[in-house]
Amino acid sequence: MIEVSEDKPLAQVLVPTVRAILLELDRLQNVSQKVKRALRVLRSFVGSVSVKMGDVELGLGIEPELGAADSGDLEADLSSLLVAVGEAAVDRRVAIAIIADELQYLSEEEFAALIMAVHRVTQRNLPVLLVGAGLPSIRGLAGRAKSYAERLFEFPTIGPLSAVDAASAIEVPAKREGASFNASALVAIQEKTQGYPYFVQEWAYQAWNEAAKSPINAADVRAATKAAVARLDESFFRVRFDRLTNTEKRYLRAMAELGPGPHRSSEIATAYGASPTSVGPLRANLISKGMIYSPAHGDAAFTVPLFDEFMRRTVPYEAPAAVRRKADAKATRKREPDE
Repeated sequence: MIEVSEDKPLAQVLVPTVRAILLELDRLQNVSQKVKRALRVLRSFVGSVSVKMGDVELGLGIEPELGAADSGDLEADLSSLLVAVGEAAVDRRVAIAIIADELQYLSEEEFAALIMAVHRVTQRNLPVLLVGAGLPSIRGLAGRAKSYAERLFEFPTIGPLSAVDAASAIEVPAKREGASFNASALVAIQEKTQGYPYFVQEWAYQAWNEAAKSPINAADVRAATKAAVARLDESFFRVRFDRLTNTEKRYLRAMAELGPGPHRSSEIATAYGASPTSVGPLRANLISKGMIYSPAHGDAAFTVPLFDEFMRRTVPYEAPAAVRRKADAKATRKREPDE
């Protein structure tokens, strides 16, 4: 299992995991020349990307496999590495799954290399599987990286929990502790959280602490809301907020003024006080940071619910002159008597 980071290149994240896999295969009974070769290929790969990775001490004590994964081209070298790993897996009669989270932080070059490597092992029918997760932007990123990505991968959408699933997530652990949430409490939590799993957990936790007895009811959920919002503001939302530049904060605050979304990019630009083309790079940066995504062409939405409310609580909004004039004109029309 690996977690892609915006601060580290893919190779630096991937190498320790591949090393651990191969060393585990090497410790099995009987010597495997395929595993030994895969370790040498890994040593070559580390050498080929050493400039990007910095100093990495593998502790393998082996010579690199000359001519394999040492070209300096990430696409070719990563493909050679995963093929060697797949051949080692075949020799040991095991399958290997690489489970990667936060794929949206991959650069287009890294995503292209990863897709190419998976394509190579698939063509050779080697038992190496990639399971990835990330924000909705990864589908577009994959398509830009390699045109055949849509054919190579499935892209199931993981959305908010249904009311039934959210209720189960709350009721099952509560029942194990001899307590319960009544139907009105479950409805209230679903409404407050919009089915976002972490928020469901937070509201149920705070309602549990608030309640004097079981069953926990809707009044307990309402009383727990202040504590739940405060905890999210201090941790969940604040972590995201602190990664933003001042310009990005102003853009998201303008977006929040329009409500939860999604919103047309042109409407956000108007609320921000700029043309859609001039804020294009700003919007792209926010997508790459995972703050917003594009559910449809020309649309933008926050990646987590309730972030619009957090922005309205945290950052004051100063409407651009054009927006103020429009609001003033609308107010004037309302005051005018009917003819």
